[in-house]
Amino acid sequence: MPDHDFDVTEVAVPWKLLSRAGHQVTFATEGGGEKPQADQRLLDGVIFGQLGAASEAKEFYREMQTDAEYSSPRSWSAINVQDYDGLLLPGGHAPGMRQYLGSEGLRRKVLEFWRLQRPVGAICHGVLVLARTSDPITGHSVLFGRRTTCLPKYLERSAYLATGWRLGRYYRTYREYVQDEVEGVLRDPSDFVRGPREFSQRGSDTDVGPAFCVEDGNYLSARWPGDAYLFAKKFASRLGGD
Repeated sequence: MPDHDFDVTEVAVPWKLLSRAGHQVTFATEGGGEKPQADQRLLDGVIFGQLGAASEAKEFYREMQTDAEYSSPRSWSAINVQDYDGLLLPGGHAPGMRQYLGSEGLRRKVLEFWRLQRPVGAICHGVLVLARTSDPITGHSVLFGRRTTCLPKYLERSAYLATGWRLGRYYRTYREYVQDEVEGVLRDPSDFVRGPREFSQRGSDTDVGPAFCVEDGNYLSARWPGDAYLFAKKFASRLGGD
């Protein structure tokens, strides 16, 4: 994760559900040591108090603040990939995410883990980390030949159009849409799976009906915070959780 601006729901919900299932969650930032901070707008409400994280996700985030692993994250470079059973790549769209999404050092570490064929999960913008991770043996992204989803263009565009008059490019991390960049590294456009259109309904701990994920071998992907509970449950299942 980056030092700041990550998505509250996409980090706190998986942390809570994985911890509840008995897994130890280790956090990693670029330099390590300092407690990372979520996108404050998602805690306060993006615009007029709306469009932020749901109350339960914010409660999980407050609880996560007291977790020893979260309070003292490892550095990306210090991670020994052999020590871990799974890798999760959360998303977020605010400017601070570029530290994480654009890091060559992180991508080298991700490639090491990817080659282990252990569970890898990515949600929303987190899929960009994998899209940008190239395997020098094949010359392609690690997602080449895989089925995946990510933040759909219609959702990214709608959020930007609804808030751009006040927040500028807050919802546009890059000029290229996430979906367009991801599709560009796939073997075939049909390997991108958009999922059903959804603008407001989100999955919850007790009802994952509105949520959507794509599974392909050891790889699990999801679209946006509304998928976080289903995403976390499926990832926990891959690790042997409840």
